Amino acid sequence: MSQITETFPEIPRVEPPEQPKRRRWSFAQRAVIFLLSMMVIAAFGVYGFLRYTEGKIDRIAASDLTSLEPVAAGGGAPVNFLLVGVDDRSTLPDDWDDTFGEFAGRRTDVIMIAHLVPGRSIQMVSVPRDWKASIPGHGTNRINAAYVLGGPDLLVQTVQSETGIPINHYVEIDFAGVGAIVDSLGGVTLDFTYPGRDLKSGFQIDAGRHTLDGEQAVAYSRSRKYQELRNGEWVSSRGGDIARTGRQQEILMALFAQVTSPSAAFNLASFLPTFADQISADEGLTLGLMADLGRDALTLDSRSIDARTLPVENSKGSDGRAYVVPIDTTQSFIDAFIAGDPFPG
Repeated sequence: MSQITETFPEIPRVEPPEQPKRRRWSFAQRAVIFLLSMMVIAAFGVYGFLRYTEGKIDRIAASDLTSLEPVAAGGGAPVNFLLVGVDDRSTLPDDWDDTFGEFAGRRTDVIMIAHLVPGRSIQMVSVPRDWKASIPGHGTNRINAAYVLGGPDLLVQTVQSETGIPINHYVEIDFAGVGAIVDSLGGVTLDFTYPGRDLKSGFQIDAGRHTLDGEQAVAYSRSRKYQELRNGEWVSSRGGDIARTGRQQEILMALFAQVTSPSAAFNLASFLPTFADQISADEGLTLGLMADLGRDALTLDSRSIDARTLPVENSKGSDGRAYVVPIDTTQSFIDAFIAGDPFPG
């Protein structure tokens, strides 16, 4: 039997494909990529932080604040804020001294209008709470009664009708909120020429420069019976509501100086959420607008801020109430404020 030999074709050898060379990044290139990555993460982190912060603001519905005036068209237009400090004892911290009384409800203790000219100046005028006003639908009363009778919108209406100043945004805060904001910044620093006290508000201080905590700042700003120790005797000084508005402005100016100081950078992470959590504001005060206004405000220093109280005099109403009423120079103050010009005198 013959042997059969089967021949198979030779299979050609296939060389494996050449592996691409791995790119070797230099140290500088890796550092740049790392930094860019961190910048992207930080940008999203900042945006998330700001969204979180904005979400803490107690919003007042636009339907409940219909009297606000729209901001004039065009970038750089002046903006007016109605800043309202509310006397609400129910929110005070338990560890604060019991010097605030037991009054129920919410009343306006501070009425200020802030006029921001972006990149140029900030002006503030305080409207005395005893200003004799014609409150729409409610007759004659002290201007702070508008809030009790009709809430924020009626107060906005009344302030606009009494002063002629258009109000674009509304911001409200109570005693406890001011204290929390002061504490979030590590306090506010004021200079005292003489030892001071107010037995009713519980404020007491030695002469010199002092950093006030939140409770002390509130006690000082609400003092109506302030006394100073001069020549060994306690004497009344800067008493009454008009003097008290001056102390409130002192605290605001000190807060602004603290926020814009280099040391504030270490406190911003606690300050911004605290500030947002303690205020009520209109819906138009958006994240973008707050960022723009904050950027403009931070370019200014305390010399660019002028804070005054509208000039008034005491008056007795036919209803038996004690009021304050405008005097001859009041309108010139208001005109300068609307125009963003320096106050007269």
